[in-house]
Amino acid sequence: MERFRVEGGGRLQGEVRVTGAKNSVLKLMAAALLAEGESTIVDVPAILDTEIMAELLRRLGCGVVHETAASTVRIDVPDVPGHEADYDLVRRMRASICVLGPLLARCGQVSVARPGGDNIGSRPLDMHISGLERLGATVETEHGFIVAKAPHGLTGAQVWLDFPSVGATENILMAAVLARGTTVIDNAAREPEIVDLCLMLEQMGARIGGAGTSTLEIEGVDRLTPTTHVSVPDRIVAGTWAYAAAMTRGDVLVRNGRAEHLEIALDKLVRSGATVERVAAEGGGEGGFRVRMEQRPKAVDVVTLPFPGFATDLLPMVLALNSVADGAAMVTENVFEARFMFVDELARLGADVRTDGHHCVVRGKERLSGAPVRAHDIRAGAGLIMAGLVADGVTTVSDAYHVDRGYPGFTDQLRSLGVDVSREPDPDAMLEG
Repeated sequence: MERFRVEGGGRLQGEVRVTGAKNSVLKLMAAALLAEGESTIVDVPAILDTEIMAELLRRLGCGVVHETAASTVRIDVPDVPGHEADYDLVRRMRASICVLGPLLARCGQVSVARPGGDNIGSRPLDMHISGLERLGATVETEHGFIVAKAPHGLTGAQVWLDFPSVGATENILMAAVLARGTTVIDNAAREPEIVDLCLMLEQMGARIGGAGTSTLEIEGVDRLTPTTHVSVPDRIVAGTWAYAAAMTRGDVLVRNGRAEHLEIALDKLVRSGATVERVAAEGGGEGGFRVRMEQRPKAVDVVTLPFPGFATDLLPMVLALNSVADGAAMVTENVFEARFMFVDELARLGADVRTDGHHCVVRGKERLSGAPVRAHDIRAGAGLIMAGLVADGVTTVSDAYHVDRGYPGFTDQLRSLGVDVSREPDPDAMLEG
């Protein structure tokens, strides 16, 4: 029941460090289920979603210790983990569905509640289910649960995905590493988080070829062993800081950010007038990249696509940038049909935005105007906070918990960059409660 309070007129300046990727760490935690014993994941962000996943693993019989000061999670997996993921946790975080593949492979059966998560459109599980069925599982829906069984184990197969779904690729991959024979996943997702998962699985003893390409080839093994793995940096958080620097005409060094994971997004910033430069690691420190903007940004057209295309999770940031840019731009969303719910809130801040299907036209203004708005999902919340920084007066962003699911210490990091952002009780939420 908290909200963000944003004082307009701020300019981001300084440096900020990006931790491990939320969209990788949650899957790495699930992958630990594939091996008995203790696995350790390093550079884990202190966010709500990691706590939810930790509790889910505990209920499956694992010992989980999240050392926030050291940014590590240690997961001690029993010989026979539980195989039922309860609705009360799964409904809070869609990534919980990623325990489906590893539990099916380890236990021969699994029951996972249909997930909840961000309100950004339908994300059907058909490809998850059909992929596991290709590996020999029987899958049914019973009383709101997905129930998969493979009492005699899984068998390698050819799996073709209609769309390069990250979640389906991850679930099929984690199931296939313990299947008999060879599995080939065609039209697989290519995101850095998939590559990171492959690296951890290989450290555990899996045999995987083609990581980072659209074809994954997995040769099943009898067993995996625990490991210690350092998570890939969060490219969406890094991209958020990059766009925030540009739209506030700031100067931000993003430590531990990998420019190679954001090539199209950073190229759009260059086209908008920003200076982007890679920073090498020196003297034992971390490298990253630096974004500087000295004038009003120019409007940029964007089309979201699966990696290596422009990430859908950065759509709110580019809409916020274009709302104060010089000129007009077309932004097209090709991944989640409800992502444009963010537009109605942006319009409350005075942005000139019009949607038509999966297209959005933005005509930039010199400044926005502060107003109360509401976050519908993680990235929309971050985008609205950034928009509030380029608005006159005060902007409040309700439902702060959404942002907490993806951005560790967000308020503190913003304040360290010189802007006035704080948290306060949300009186409207209290009245609704």
